[in-house]
Amino acid sequence: METFHRIQSLVDSATNDTLPSSASIVRALDSLPTTLPSTGLGEEATKTHLLTDLVPAFNGPKTSANYYGFVTGGVLPIAEFADHLVTAFDQNVQVHLPAQSISTVVEHRALDALVELLDLGHGWEGKTFTTGATAANILGLACGRQLVVQKHLASGEPGVGEIGLLAACVKAGIREIQVLTAMGHSSLYKAASVIGLGRDSVKDIGSGKQEPWRIDIDILERELRREGVASIVVLSAGEVNTGRFSTNSLSEMLKIRELCEMHKAWLHVDGAFGIFARSLASSPEFADLSKSLSGIELADSIAGDAHKMLNVPYDCGFFLTRSSSVLFSVFQNPNAAYLSSGPTSIPSPLNIGLENSRRFRALPVYAVLMAYGREGLAEMFARQVRLARRISQFLHNSPSYTLLVREQTPTTLLQFSHTHIIVLFSAKDDSINSDLVGRINATRKMYVSGTKWDGRPACRIAISTWKVNVERDLKLVTEVLQQVLKASA
Repeated sequence: METFHRIQSLVDSATNDTLPSSASIVRALDSLPTTLPSTGLGEEATKTHLLTDLVPAFNGPKTSANYYGFVTGGVLPIAEFADHLVTAFDQNVQVHLPAQSISTVVEHRALDALVELLDLGHGWEGKTFTTGATAANILGLACGRQLVVQKHLASGEPGVGEIGLLAACVKAGIREIQVLTAMGHSSLYKAASVIGLGRDSVKDIGSGKQEPWRIDIDILERELRREGVASIVVLSAGEVNTGRFSTNSLSEMLKIRELCEMHKAWLHVDGAFGIFARSLASSPEFADLSKSLSGIELADSIAGDAHKMLNVPYDCGFFLTRSSSVLFSVFQNPNAAYLSSGPTSIPSPLNIGLENSRRFRALPVYAVLMAYGREGLAEMFARQVRLARRISQFLHNSPSYTLLVREQTPTTLLQFSHTHIIVLFSAKDDSINSDLVGRINATRKMYVSGTKWDGRPACRIAISTWKVNVERDLKLVTEVLQQVLKASA
């Protein structure tokens, strides 16, 4: 308990700086031993080393309200409390043994509540927590690979999970499995490599230069018709650079679902952070976001991150699928009687995911959902969106900056209605823009990520912390953006 209070005191006394000072990093590096100590430092000396030498060299996504890099959420106090319990009691959430531990039941209930928060309806029989959306995308593509091949095999024939990808594809008459997407996240390429499809199997079929994040349904239909080719279709609910969505209406989703059914394709949604826009209050303010995500529940599987928008500690993602049998056929642990839980309605997590040994990462999610409920979380998400839109308005009106993903004639905040939590921008002056990310981050008052757009360097603000205060943070952001311009004068 004393150690907990000592850590909490450090967190509470931390500044709002987004990055540590260079001197702190140098001191931390100098403090690291180059060899393993023969007798050990002892626990107290090691605690002092960790708290005094290393902690000052940590960056500030948790402690700062203005860390806007990488869609890195903060940590809600109740999530931090729950995570301390996770460590203190160290549950290995692998086998469903309800008479021995409540942990698997809590995970199951937390996933049910998450589905309810996202308004996805019923029928999500396969669901599990993962280390993040990358792992969840691996699960999604692996399930897709299993099913699209199985649909080309005779009934009862063993599939990829039993006889392997090559043998199953030969039997099914499949010469290629492709992943069709628009501006897909890099984790899709990693997932395609991990499950044996290869990075080159991921094909971008975006709608052109104006809206490259939207999937081109005409190209999709043409690709799905290819003879001897099985397809996994991946929609982005939150493209990483723009925050925009692969579809913009229920009618588009219905058409994509119809094409997937017709051509035996698997439909996966990379929900990352954007899927949480479904949890915003129903109002004209968020109507266009709601419309863009309409019909997502028609997917075969969904991946997402909890350590972004839900503000639980790293690492925590989730995976949902309507086909628990496909999930089990890929990830079951066979021939391990000692891992059996017996007949149950809740599957053992080790049979529906990548890991056999698992941290109780469900508990912080459960705690956040219980503490804030639908309305409390909707209010937090709304503040994030409102700040993103206010910053977008400032950039749009600025003579020195360019808002790179613009609405049609945006003169009011409501006309930034497709902006979720991402703001992409650049400086008009090339000499400033080439080092704009470095200049902003050097202030240590706010942190942004660097990227490229249309061949030029660009800055990306991603607002996902629970600490958002719209007026306070807008003032700080605009002051920093004006400051870096003056520094170059």
